[in-house]
Amino acid sequence: MAVLNKIRQRSVFLIIIIALALFSFVLADVIRNGGFSSAKSQNVIATVNGEEIDREEFAQNVEAFQRNMGANATTAQAVNQVWENKLREIILEEELEDLGVRAEQAQIKEMMRSQMRGNPNFTNEAGMFDENRLREYVATMKATSPEAYRQWIDFENSLGGAARENIYFTMVAAGVGATLTEGEQAYRFQNDNIDMKFVQIPYSSVSDDEVEVSKDEIRNYIKKNPAKFETEASRNIQYVFFEEGASEEDRSEAKESLIGLMEERVEYNSAAQANDTLPGFNETTDYENFVNSNSDLPYQDRYMFRNELPSEVRDDLFNLEVGETFGPYEHDGYFKISKMVDAKQMADSAKASHILISYQGLQFAPNVTRSKEEAKQLADSIANVVHSDKSQFANLAAEYSSDESNKAEGGDLGYFGPGDMVPEFDSYIFENNAGDIGVIETDFGYHVIHIEEQSDRERAVKIATIAREIEASERSRNNLFNEVTKFEIAAREGDFSEQAKSENLELRTVRDVKALEENIPGIGNQRRIVQWAFEEGVKVGDVKRFDTAQGYVVAQLTAKRDAGLMSAENASSEVIPILTKQKKAEIIKNKISGNSLEEIAAAQNSSVQSANAVNLNSPTLPGAGSEPAVVGSVFAMEPGEVSKPITGEKGVYVVELVNKNEAPAMDSYKSFADQETAKQRQAAAQRAYEALKEKAEIEDNRARFY
Repeated sequence: MAVLNKIRQRSVFLIIIIALALFSFVLADVIRNGGFSSAKSQNVIATVNGEEIDREEFAQNVEAFQRNMGANATTAQAVNQVWENKLREIILEEELEDLGVRAEQAQIKEMMRSQMRGNPNFTNEAGMFDENRLREYVATMKATSPEAYRQWIDFENSLGGAARENIYFTMVAAGVGATLTEGEQAYRFQNDNIDMKFVQIPYSSVSDDEVEVSKDEIRNYIKKNPAKFETEASRNIQYVFFEEGASEEDRSEAKESLIGLMEERVEYNSAAQANDTLPGFNETTDYENFVNSNSDLPYQDRYMFRNELPSEVRDDLFNLEVGETFGPYEHDGYFKISKMVDAKQMADSAKASHILISYQGLQFAPNVTRSKEEAKQLADSIANVVHSDKSQFANLAAEYSSDESNKAEGGDLGYFGPGDMVPEFDSYIFENNAGDIGVIETDFGYHVIHIEEQSDRERAVKIATIAREIEASERSRNNLFNEVTKFEIAAREGDFSEQAKSENLELRTVRDVKALEENIPGIGNQRRIVQWAFEEGVKVGDVKRFDTAQGYVVAQLTAKRDAGLMSAENASSEVIPILTKQKKAEIIKNKISGNSLEEIAAAQNSSVQSANAVNLNSPTLPGAGSEPAVVGSVFAMEPGEVSKPITGEKGVYVVELVNKNEAPAMDSYKSFADQETAKQRQAAAQRAYEALKEKAEIEDNRARFY
């Protein structure tokens, strides 16, 4: 009690102490997460010129894009496309606001008229766009479907934005053009040409051993050409892939379990509390039930032609006698045993028409009111009519058929093969003859069918197949997991590469992975590995295991590079060939001697070559390819003049200008100026946007969230 009294007396102090402790806990968490702005930053996907892109809205756009694209777009592709769209929207909107660009209602209406011109809902009897019909449509939508109306308003707004962009880019393009002087230059580039002789001393004539490029030279080249070597942040990783697959023991068990289905077997029936003797695959006559009950693949109740059977066992299966079996054999990841159920002669394609008579209660015909009995009577009545007069089939289809996809074509289904239609329809077509007319029932209703044509009949077979998937057992998966875990621990504690080598595992290296990439060569889409490599706190040398659909990946981060200029090591593959070529050019130039092309060629173990009618638009030399610097230099020479050594793409050249053929002057070069203007204006919009994008201040945080 004395202790409790003392606590009560000091309760104010206790409250203060607890409050301070809570405050320090919150403050530590705030500091650890980057300050009070952290919560805000967690909801911002990026900032463009000070405008924040909300994470939730961005995520909704990504989800919508993926829904529209279906399986054709990965998450990373959707993120990148939505990002580009949003970036363009913000950058252009800011520019349009600064310039005061506005779209008038008349311009928006004209764009809408263009968009809706082909829509029959908004055209009058003359086939012209009718604005009154559009107004009625929008008014009805507003009254009956608020969500659709909101989407319509979004559509109108998007048209307004597109109209403003068109105005802006039209103004940009209007300011772009070529002068008459540029037109004359284009004319000369196309039509002036030269005849020349030359000696080429290729760079390959100098051994690579004679040239050495130092790291300092690479660094200096990077500093002089920084725009070429700006790079994003990147990571290097190495990894080992452990594929989850069936062991030999798993394969053997799968095959044995399949073989065990061949003979009859005794199983205990718990319901009857007695043993049941079950027929095996050899004895059964109910193939559909047997296969669907015992196989990893369902029964195919259809006839197949020879070319439809698996190529590896085609002849073995096709030539079986009825009741005969083949297997076990391996195909498409399964062990299989196949049995010939039936064989007959049948057409491999047919042409038919049908009239579908649906009835009330079918999910495919929600608006039909006739009963099933009425539908059957109508179908039989139509069949009787067309039996007497087949020419009436098309008219009756147009009047009565519920199949909107072909009723206007008289119910024509065109040509199709076995298995293309629902089973009941398929059976009637291929088990009867050309010219037959009949009525059959399917889940769609009653069909009046006219078989119009059939191809020549050939052998078709019906085969029952029992299958066991070849997959890793629980035992094998556990063994693999243990193997992966042991490697992961050993790789963390020792040398990753040496550990992989000691276990005879394939070590794969991936260089320069960017923050928003998702593909890892060798294992495909592995976005999680890329995210891990860029996480804060992950250090060079760190190792982590990842689960994949095919097995496990154990990865190690081997290098981290921040955004900026490439290092000499990373740029060496690009820079060394450039500097090597420059150094070889100097060596070749110092070796050249002689006063004529013939003397130079003889001294360099080369030959004098000729090139005629070479122009600046296509600066190609025979045997050398495109050499714009060489051809451009020769155009500045006089006939009979021999050049000094010229550095080209493929080697060093000494050239003699034989003749310069100037095209006759034109009275006006306007047509060429117009051509150049059109070329420049075609690219104006994209170049203008790229310039705005380059100028924009962009903080991109996508990699944190995706």
